[in-house]
Amino acid sequence: MNIVLCGMMGVGKSTVGIRIAELTRRRWFDTDIMISDRHGRISDIFEYYGEAHFRSLETDIVRELAEQDGLVISTGGGLVLQPENAELLKRNGKIFFMRASFETLLERVRADESRPLLKDTGKTAERLGELLAWRTPIYEAVADAIIDTDGKSADEVAGAIVALAEKL
Repeated sequence: MNIVLCGMMGVGKSTVGIRIAELTRRRWFDTDIMISDRHGRISDIFEYYGEAHFRSLETDIVRELAEQDGLVISTGGGLVLQPENAELLKRNGKIFFMRASFETLLERVRADESRPLLKDTGKTAERLGELLAWRTPIYEAVADAIIDTDGKSADEVAGAIVALAEKL
């Protein structure tokens, strides 16, 4: 069984994924890092090829990872919004929605210019709020468990997910 982390940009999926891998001695994969390593910067992919192309690259990565077992997978913020991706990940994994408040997310992403869906909008807070409102019900629907992260360290969140994963 794989442990799959989903949630909004800035929630800490990569940091927590690494901690879970350390705690469980599993291999950790970050779908955004895999795409960047193979295809270049995500912001460049969005700019030159569009979001649809990026989403197809995500699905290719998911197909590859879903065939393996015993992984920790940190997903990009929009990855599980594609029904095919969520279905593939659920075949051999449990999906954990890492939930954070709008305020926490805004504080973490405000200065990060590498986020293509927030880049050059001049309205980071407004755009983040729109994405959060649209994505949250989908994250909740695909998740096997929801972990609230506000006020918790990465180690606390990782420990909670590991404990839950053993019960699911």
